[in-house]
Amino acid sequence: MMEKEASGAGGDVIKVQIKFGGETMPICLPPDSAVSELKSTLQSFTNLLPRGQKLIHKGRVLEDSKTLRSSGVSHGSKIMLMASQGLHQGDGPKIKNAPVMSNYQRVTTINNCMNNRKQPSSSVERVSVDKSRLERWKVTGVIALSQCHLKAIPDQLWDCGSSARVLDLSNNHISHIPSKIGSLTLIQKLMLNANEVSDDSIMWEGLTYLKSLTHLSLSDNHLTTLPACLGSLTSLRQLHVSSNKLISLPDDLGFLRHLEILNVNNNRLSTVPASIGNCHSLTEVDLSSNLLVELPETFGVLRNLKALHVRNNGLKSLPSSLFKTCIKLSTLDLHGTEITMDKLRMVEGWEEFDARRRLKNQKQLDFRAGGSADFDEGADKKW
Repeated sequence: MMEKEASGAGGDVIKVQIKFGGETMPICLPPDSAVSELKSTLQSFTNLLPRGQKLIHKGRVLEDSKTLRSSGVSHGSKIMLMASQGLHQGDGPKIKNAPVMSNYQRVTTINNCMNNRKQPSSSVERVSVDKSRLERWKVTGVIALSQCHLKAIPDQLWDCGSSARVLDLSNNHISHIPSKIGSLTLIQKLMLNANEVSDDSIMWEGLTYLKSLTHLSLSDNHLTTLPACLGSLTSLRQLHVSSNKLISLPDDLGFLRHLEILNVNNNRLSTVPASIGNCHSLTEVDLSSNLLVELPETFGVLRNLKALHVRNNGLKSLPSSLFKTCIKLSTLDLHGTEITMDKLRMVEGWEEFDARRRLKNQKQLDFRAGGSADFDEGADKKW
């Protein structure tokens, strides 16, 4: 593991050994650095928020306000890191578990998806589709192949062409999305979630032909980036890319002027492009469990935004105009961030937002935590 060097007060740089999760991390920083600076440095390695870290050296818990030197920490010192449950950012990709089925269900599913021919799921590379099923797809426009143990998209599927409206290939083992996907020119809903899709195995240029696409789901795959050509899907209303390994979003996201729902939780995002402010139709954004420390000020121009989920990030503040100009915002999830109630009350427009939140919860019939008199959607009263 590469050594991390942090900036701090004067003095020679020392190396300390941080033990966490069965591993040892060498961290370099000046001895007059505060313990809080060490915690901030560790955040990028461990995804643990500073207030969720407990550092123990020679049996004593290190205090944030003290320096390493005054705490007895020197070159070569070993420090144990303990984590508080829930105080973390960036949960990372979830492990996809195959649905549990009985032998009868497994045989039935495979038969239905593969022309009534029994084949072990491990051997399914190419799938034949009988003519009657193909004709039914063309008539209904709905191609349902979810949970069929597919490793490849059936070639006959491309014969549906412009008659296809919905394609559901979710919960399979498909890795390659060919450029032929562009032959489904009038498709509106494409579900590729819970497969084995990676950056190199999806031919994005094919997707750019899908000008009628309104719903795209690529959650639970292995993507680390989204291409600029995503911005050409200008009819898109819902984009779901949660539980991947995304480290960035393209600036061209701003061309999705009709986008209403953006779900990017459980990834590795450290920034959000300012161009998101051009997505004026957004009503719900989920950025939970990433590596964000701030949100762009352009969030303040999303006047249709109703729900913002940013739990489990390193956020310490919100865009200054969020409450004032996002006049429809009534749901805000801040659990596991550094934002406290005191900070929220200082943001202009807080009173108006709180009134909307209360009004919304009064209309709900259940009694969830959010419906209480006090704000309980994530901001801690104290640390």
